[in-house]
Amino acid sequence: MLEQVRQKIHQLICRLEKDQSDDGAWRYCCESGPMTDAYMIILLRALGLDDEDVIRPLSSRIQGLQNDTGTWSLFHDDPLSGNLSATVEAYYALLSSGHWSANDESMQKACLFIRQNGGLRRVGTSTRAMLACTGQLPWKHYKVPLICTLLPKWFPINFFDFVGYARAHIAPVLIAATCRTPVRSPNLPDLTDILMEASTEAGNKPSRLRKIGSTVPILSNVSLRRLEHLLVHRLEPDGTLMGYASATFLMIYALIGLGYSKKHPVIVQAIQGLKSLIYPLSGGAHLQNMTSTVWDTALISYALEANSKFDTSNILNKAEMFLLSRQHHRTGDWQLRNPRTEVGGWGFSDINTFTPDIDDTTAALRAIAKSAKTSSSVQRFWHRGLNWVVSMQNSDGGWSAFERNTDKRILSNLAVDGAKATLTEPSSADLTGRTLEFLCDFAGYTLKHRAVERAVHWLLQHQEANGSWYGRWGVCYIYGTWAALTGLLAAGVDAGHPSISRAVTWLLDKQNEDGGWGESCLSDSRHSYVPLGRSTISQTAWATDALIAAHSHLVPAIEQGVGFLVKEQKYDWTNTYPTGAGLPGGFYIHYHSYNTVWTLLALGHYLQRFHTSGMDIDENNSRH
Repeated sequence: MLEQVRQKIHQLICRLEKDQSDDGAWRYCCESGPMTDAYMIILLRALGLDDEDVIRPLSSRIQGLQNDTGTWSLFHDDPLSGNLSATVEAYYALLSSGHWSANDESMQKACLFIRQNGGLRRVGTSTRAMLACTGQLPWKHYKVPLICTLLPKWFPINFFDFVGYARAHIAPVLIAATCRTPVRSPNLPDLTDILMEASTEAGNKPSRLRKIGSTVPILSNVSLRRLEHLLVHRLEPDGTLMGYASATFLMIYALIGLGYSKKHPVIVQAIQGLKSLIYPLSGGAHLQNMTSTVWDTALISYALEANSKFDTSNILNKAEMFLLSRQHHRTGDWQLRNPRTEVGGWGFSDINTFTPDIDDTTAALRAIAKSAKTSSSVQRFWHRGLNWVVSMQNSDGGWSAFERNTDKRILSNLAVDGAKATLTEPSSADLTGRTLEFLCDFAGYTLKHRAVERAVHWLLQHQEANGSWYGRWGVCYIYGTWAALTGLLAAGVDAGHPSISRAVTWLLDKQNEDGGWGESCLSDSRHSYVPLGRSTISQTAWATDALIAAHSHLVPAIEQGVGFLVKEQKYDWTNTYPTGAGLPGGFYIHYHSYNTVWTLLALGHYLQRFHTSGMDIDENNSRH
């Protein structure tokens, strides 16, 4: 087995060396469903921009994702064999592209599915906003009052109670919904035939705040200008809004609603920024919602460091230079609740300059940890980053991704899809566990440190009754359990602690016969573990890595997990199954780096822990 592990590691390192860019970064695709591709085609047609070099490959990918039933899904095991919002978006885009007709059999199947499932009025919030921006739906469905942007911070709800990525999407929708000047174009199809009748919904009466905002025009004008200022002052250098394609689409429609010309420099640059997110694929091209360059580069560097017995110094030196160049110096919205801390984080994308997050910062710090011990210049990057991470701990002891203490429960009741997961950002097990692992394994923190003590307490308090933890940014309970386990163990919690034992037992119980693990994206929306029925590489690597951390001796489950990782994988849908999470039930990510990076990390830890020759398997710890 050891020889197979070494051969697999060597194979993965050679692949990474080949894929590394000249600047030291790795630029793998951050692939999601058809939404962004569809929105780009619709936008270009709405603005009269006949950019066929963009439209044709995007539409080819969309068409290639269509199911035999005529629908589009977000993941392989979607129980409805199709997602309504994704199908509406893809159907609208393909008709807009001009390369498909409503009379085509595939389009007729899609149309039938849409009608049978309630039509345009049953789609998700984001899809409804896009349809309203292009005149396919009225804006009356959107119920958030504009005046909320003027409410002071002491009010029970104010606009900055929404987490930053939510504000980036809500602000342009509020503008567009208020201006009600959709971008109509003869280049767009008429979707009236799938509009369907409007349903009578409770709560359609305008709120008192909405009435005030609509009857006092000056308040609306002030709100609009404040929102406009928020948008244009949160543009990245490439022209996108905070690096998100989804927010940038909405921003363009909003600015046009405010009277911006389609040729205004802000809009022109935003479109160019969107185009820069396009990633060529064998079946066309994909417009990434955001690039994952910093995340991928930091994780790969960390995984390579875990395999230090292999000569990777040249690769790591180049990657480190890239990462150091991406530490932030520009202030951001995270300072609203953390005003006295110096800028020092890293963002997810190589185009992020002012929206750092905990996960990317700890990943980057892991990557530069070795150099920080010997280089005074790198130490400055290290200390700024470490100080930022510690300062971002929430009052409850956990960590979230982007901002501190943005968890007002009242916002979870708003009529927005996945409000709890998208409008607020409570502490999460995956962020808290990985931050704890970083602080203890790389920064020398122990249980005696108050931040570590509070984080351990938070994790122990938030363990599920079955022994698992829910992961916010990955799929899902395997992800959260891996992060929590490795964090607690790094902090010095004994492997025999009841919480650790229950988590290990849970993981062992979920192992498949082939030695791997596989969890469905359905876990995310059902809030309970749903087996995929097949093993995936990244989830197997997470589970195996967690068990390696929890055992001092080899057990059969670890050997079986490693065996799954080193064997030559048959390329099928499990290799591209999304294991990154964004919006429960609405947005998932297949990171093209994940099968490589997590396998490399788990195998590296396996060698570090069990490399001694003659190591026996501990049958007493067997799952049998």
